[in-house]
Amino acid sequence: MKTLRFLGIILGFLCTPAIPAQENVIPDVSKGEGYEKIVPPQPTQEKDKVEVIEFFWYGCPHCYTFEPFLKEWAKNLPENVQLIKQPAIFSPKWASGAQAYFVAEALGVTERLHDAIFDAIQKERRPLETEDQLAEFFAEHGVDEEDFHQAYNSFIVTTRMRQAESMPERYGVTGVPAIAINGKYRSNGTLAKNYPGLISVMNALIKLESETLKNP
Repeated sequence: MKTLRFLGIILGFLCTPAIPAQENVIPDVSKGEGYEKIVPPQPTQEKDKVEVIEFFWYGCPHCYTFEPFLKEWAKNLPENVQLIKQPAIFSPKWASGAQAYFVAEALGVTERLHDAIFDAIQKERRPLETEDQLAEFFAEHGVDEEDFHQAYNSFIVTTRMRQAESMPERYGVTGVPAIAINGKYRSNGTLAKNYPGLISVMNALIKLESETLKNP
């Protein structure tokens, strides 16, 4: 038990480290800067769209810092781009956040609750770790408690949780926040030097993949 607790503490630091002080540096994707290749490439959900996956954890302060950058970027999401938010599970400590997201998704309240969950954990330091704690939180935001418990224990949420445990390894993701582009490339704030750089890298790789889709 002590070993598991120690492992959970270590894995709790898998938020990508503080971004280096290179605020004005924008990687040149044409020179192979700011990203790594995913080996082997992973399949995407829709063949005619460029898939962008954000790996995150509600308990990660760096994910919380990156969220406004991603939200602003997503306001002008091209029609051929699909953004998928993917909770990462690196330890049992991370599981409750992932389950909160998948329950919100199953109930169709993700847009309403995603920021609220982040704020509750990062700003209010509110513990949202148990089923009862999450049920109370969801109820405060207008979700029927019975509906919450049904979703929390549903087959679809259980399946999504199992998938979330294997996703980081498949994509070679070792910390969050991290971005995967079309199953072929991954990047994060460290590789891209800063979060504006990460958005720039995302845009460049999306453009590259969009051209590939047009001319396979």
